[in-house]
Amino acid sequence: MDVLKKVPVREQDAKERAANFEEVCLGYNQEEAQCEAARCINCKNAQCVKGCPVAIDIPGFIEKVKEGKIAEAYQIISQSSALPAVCGRVCPQESQCEGKCIRGVKGEPISIGKLERFVADWARENGIKPEVFAQRKGKSVAVIGSGPAGLTCAGDLAKMGYDVTIFEALHEPGGVLVYGIPEFRLPKKDVVAKEIENVKALGVKIETNVVVGKSVTIDELIQEEGFDAVFIGSGAGLPKFMGIPGENSNGVFSANEYLTRSNLMKAFDKKSNTPIMHSKKVAVVGGGNVAMDAARTALRLGAEVHIVYRRSEEELPARVEEVHHAKEEGIIFDLLTNPTEILADEKGWVTGMKCIRMELGEPDASGRRRPVEIPGSEFTMELDTVIMSLGTSPNPLISSTTEGLETNKWKCIVAEETDGRTSKEGVYAGGDAVTGAATVILAMGAGKAAAKGIDEYLSGKGAV
Repeated sequence: MDVLKKVPVREQDAKERAANFEEVCLGYNQEEAQCEAARCINCKNAQCVKGCPVAIDIPGFIEKVKEGKIAEAYQIISQSSALPAVCGRVCPQESQCEGKCIRGVKGEPISIGKLERFVADWARENGIKPEVFAQRKGKSVAVIGSGPAGLTCAGDLAKMGYDVTIFEALHEPGGVLVYGIPEFRLPKKDVVAKEIENVKALGVKIETNVVVGKSVTIDELIQEEGFDAVFIGSGAGLPKFMGIPGENSNGVFSANEYLTRSNLMKAFDKKSNTPIMHSKKVAVVGGGNVAMDAARTALRLGAEVHIVYRRSEEELPARVEEVHHAKEEGIIFDLLTNPTEILADEKGWVTGMKCIRMELGEPDASGRRRPVEIPGSEFTMELDTVIMSLGTSPNPLISSTTEGLETNKWKCIVAEETDGRTSKEGVYAGGDAVTGAATVILAMGAGKAAAKGIDEYLSGKGAV
C-alpha cells in the first residue's frame, strides 16, 4: 500500500448513475476504512481538528477505526457532531479538515470525510446510538428550523439536559438536507431520516407545519408558551434572480423550487403526484454546489444540460468532487458566459437565452478576477428550461414579526459569531439565517456555538 495515496473509494459507473437517483459514492467497507485510517500519522498538534467547524476529535476517531473499534469511533464523533453520516457525504472536507491534514503536505490527505461516513453508516447498520448522560435542567428551548443548524443546536442542548422543541415550517424535518440536496448525494430515508431519529432519541421533540412568524411568533413562544430561550436556524430559502428581460417566462425556475419538487416531493419518481419539467435542453445559471445539484437532477430527468457561469473553471465555487462527477455524467460547461435575456414564444414558454462571452479582468472585492463582457460576442442558446442558481437569502418573515431583532441590509439576522446572541434577549441565531447561504458544516458550527451561548445564558439566568 502506498501511504502517500488515498485508498480509492468505490462509485457507481457514470453512465449508469446518470439515469438513476441512487447514491453515486458507495463509500468504504471496513477493510478499506482500516487501510485508509492506517495512513494517519496521529499528529500531536492535529491541524485537521482546527479545520473542522464542529471540532471533532479526528485523530481520536481515526485511531479507533485503525484498531477496528468502530462503535468507539462513533461515540467520539457523536460528542461533537449530530449528523456524521450527512457531513461525511456533503462537507467540503478538501477546504476544511482534509485541507489542513499534515499527510497532505507530501502526499494525499487522509480521506477524513469518507472515514466519518463509514463510521456513521456502520453505527446505523449496527443499531448504535449516541450516548447521553445529562441530568434534566428543567428549562426549555425552542429551536426554529430543523436544518443542520437547528438539529445541531437542539442535539447539543438536549445532551446538556434541556427540554428542546424544534418547530419546522415544512411537513418533513431536515431543512436543506431534505429539500436541497439530491438523493444521489444524500439518501433521505436511509441517511437523513435516521440521523434525525438519533437527535429525537436524545429527547428532542419536533413539530412540523409550524411557520414561525405566522402560526406563532417568537414573542408568543417566550411569553405564552413559556420557553426560556429561542434559537433561530430558519435557513435562507428565498431565491435570487438576475433581473434580466424574460425571467418571468414559463420554464424559468429557481434552483430552490426545482430541487424541492424533486428532493422533498419526490417528483423524479413516476409514482409521485408532484409535477416537474421534463426538459429537452436546460441551462443552469450559476457555478455552486446547488447549480451542480440542479444540473445533475435535470440530466437524470432526461435533458441535455449546460452549466452557464460567468467566470472560469478555476473560480467555480462548487466542490471539485461535484464538478468532476457532473463532467463524468455528461454535463456541458459553458464557462466565461453570461445570460443577458431569456427568449420566449407567444405563449410565454422559454425558447432560448441570449448570452455574451466574458473575459477575466482585475480582481474584485472578493479577490476573484472580475468578469468583463467581450464586445460583439453575443450569441443565442436554444433551450426550453432555465434554472437560476444564484444563491439565496433569508425569508424576512421571522425578522419582520419580531420586535427588537436586528437585521442587516441583506435581511440576515445579526448575531454574535462566538455564541449566536442577537439584539433580543434570550434569542439566538445561526446558520444561513445569519450568514446567507453557506455550507451544512458551517451551519452546524453556528448551531453548536449557539447551544453553548444559550447554556451560558440560562445557567447565568438561573443563578440570579
